[in-house]
Amino acid sequence: MHLDGPLRAATSFPQVILTAASFNPHLWYRIGQAIGREARGVYNNGQAEGLTLWAPNINVFRDPRWGRGQETPGEDPSMTGKYAAVFVRGVQGYGMSGAINSSDLEASACCKHFTAYDLDNWKGVTRFAFDAKVTEQDLADTYNPPFKSCVEDGGASGIMCSYNRVNGVPTCADHNLLSKTARGDWSFNGYITSDCDAVAIIHDVQGYAKAAEDAVADVLKAGTSFHLKSRLLDTCHIT
Repeated sequence: MHLDGPLRAATSFPQVILTAASFNPHLWYRIGQAIGREARGVYNNGQAEGLTLWAPNINVFRDPRWGRGQETPGEDPSMTGKYAAVFVRGVQGYGMSGAINSSDLEASACCKHFTAYDLDNWKGVTRFAFDAKVTEQDLADTYNPPFKSCVEDGGASGIMCSYNRVNGVPTCADHNLLSKTARGDWSFNGYITSDCDAVAIIHDVQGYAKAAEDAVADVLKAGTSFHLKSRLLDTCHIT
């Protein structure tokens, strides 16, 4: 996306954690709606390469030391799930409630980062190597509900798996997380993309895969749809 043509600007909104503090779902929906309409307008004008928006960030903000916490709705899974659903509906051009027509998208929302992802760089542990130790109950009660709501109530067309591991398994290579939970239990039928370079780090950083080719095979078998290798690729196309 670029703004050096006839369209020179886009609307800016407050950080999500401030917007969420309004406790106003109608406001969240209207913001998503504005973003989706502007994205479509920029695309239709030839100033964008795609219509996939890598938002919303719906990680539960449990640790105030996480530098990206301001991008999220906060620490409450229920409110974060509500925010996710109405924001996605706004971006994709659906009504705030009611039926979802997934074959007619204004723009594509991608709920990220799936899941238990809330660490950047702390005492030598980076987000690339971090292994989140999460109980089955905490996963079901805290980390996954916003994504479930994003899919079931919001009709999101995309999910992004995260850099970290959960109980030893990289999220992008976790068949139980991607295929059984998202595609199975939640009936998600959209695309699942890795975060930028997340497939590479499964081999290069985490050592989970013995070879780079094994990392690619692992994520495809787990349920990802495609892999974006470089951060130079800021947009992706729905296929």
